[in-house]
Amino acid sequence: MMASAGLAASTSGAASSEPASAKETPVSAAPFRIAYVGCRTTRERNARGEGIAVFQISNDGRTWNRIQLVDGLLNPSFLAFSHDRRMLYAVHGDSSEVSAFRIDAAGGRLTLINQVPCQGLNPVHLTLDPSGRYLLVANHITKTPHVSSLAVLSVGTDGALGGIVDHVPLSGNAGPHRVEQPFAKPHQVVFDPAGRFVAVPDKGLDLILTYRLDDAGKLHAADAPPARAREGSGPRHLAFHPAQPLVFVLNELSSTVLSCAYDPQSGAITPRQEVSALPDTFIGFSRGSEIETSPDGQFVYVSNRGHDSLAAFAIDGGTGRLSPVGWVAAEGKTPRFFTLNPSGRYLFAANEDSDTILGFSRDQASGRLSDTTVVARTGSPTCILFA
Repeated sequence: MMASAGLAASTSGAASSEPASAKETPVSAAPFRIAYVGCRTTRERNARGEGIAVFQISNDGRTWNRIQLVDGLLNPSFLAFSHDRRMLYAVHGDSSEVSAFRIDAAGGRLTLINQVPCQGLNPVHLTLDPSGRYLLVANHITKTPHVSSLAVLSVGTDGALGGIVDHVPLSGNAGPHRVEQPFAKPHQVVFDPAGRFVAVPDKGLDLILTYRLDDAGKLHAADAPPARAREGSGPRHLAFHPAQPLVFVLNELSSTVLSCAYDPQSGAITPRQEVSALPDTFIGFSRGSEIETSPDGQFVYVSNRGHDSLAAFAIDGGTGRLSPVGWVAAEGKTPRFFTLNPSGRYLFAANEDSDTILGFSRDQASGRLSDTTVVARTGSPTCILFA
């Protein structure tokens, strides 16, 4: 497990534990990027977050400076952009709504446009369809009067959210975990690289479902049967390979990764290999949380909550099989989310239970992560988007 300083500035100043408010911190004229950080906010989640934090980041990734806090929001736990990056959408965990925000082109600040119901409880993930006309939402929980489901919302030409266009309740044979698998639990909605099919890992059913979205915004199950994970695995998130017909699935409950073949014509996902997301010396409690492929398609990264680590796997270019590169400490508690920055040079992890965002340098040749430093502090971070 490696940990060292070097990627970011010290945690004083721009990355202090009490960042300045938007009014106190003007947008700099220097080159920058913007990051949007969704945070949990409710006492029921033991959360310390305040809403969506907007950070200005220097191009070298060394300085994060909070320029806005959008507060008064209930668990804005996962975020998504419109294709033109003029809008940002957020699901509200443990609630039943989705919000739309306009992004200021000059400085990146957010303005709430509207909030609409998604006909489900605890929406956990969302994505825009290739046309930009529909927003898909995974509703995670079954609780009267809601049933675990997929919802399709209309999106206006101004980016505002409209009503429900389609609603697909999910059911089936639940997995054997008595607590985590009482019913269907869709955890993510992801379009394949061609935008033809939507893949949905279902933690409750141990399935990866595939759907097609028609021009009217209606979802249709793919002709290919769902992919089956090992019983009790709990598929949580997946990542498509950027160039090859491959998809990698992270199983939350078993802390394993599936390497799968993908048929872009039928939407069929076929598991071919399963590897542990944890080192073989670790036998404690842990749950998988996030997965991402590198932009060059050579590596897969995974985060582990409990082991509190980030794992790197090399992808065999011919077979798609995975082999471990190594593990690094998340240097915090519960790395619920991570993402590579647009250049692929750095990886940023959100440690939900230690209220930190960690930056790692990434060796693009070996895939290894190093030079770990806290770049920002914000309560209960659960999602990071770079603009």
